[in-house]
Amino acid sequence: MTKKDIAKNIAEAVSLPQLTVQEIIQMLFDGITEILVEEGGIELRNFGVFKVKDRKARKARNPRTGESVMVPARKVVTFKAGGVMKKRLGEMG
Repeated sequence: MTKKDIAKNIAEAVSLPQLTVQEIIQMLFDGITEILVEEGGIELRNFGVFKVKDRKARKARNPRTGESVMVPARKVVTFKAGGVMKKRLGEMG
């Protein structure tokens, strides 16, 4: 499913133009990104927690050549599902 599909579903459910809903969704994603940049994390109750973590530099191996390469340190975003999401996913079985 894409962002456009989500916007279409929401637009139909609330009788708003799809373009308006797409803009709202983009504003939400931009807001989450900005909070991650400024504060390093955001908790969305019953959905989950996004956190920025530091990943250390490490040695890796190029699978095609077998050559060792250094992967530099970087920041990554992690996600931990909230209770409601975990419960719903657990019912999928």
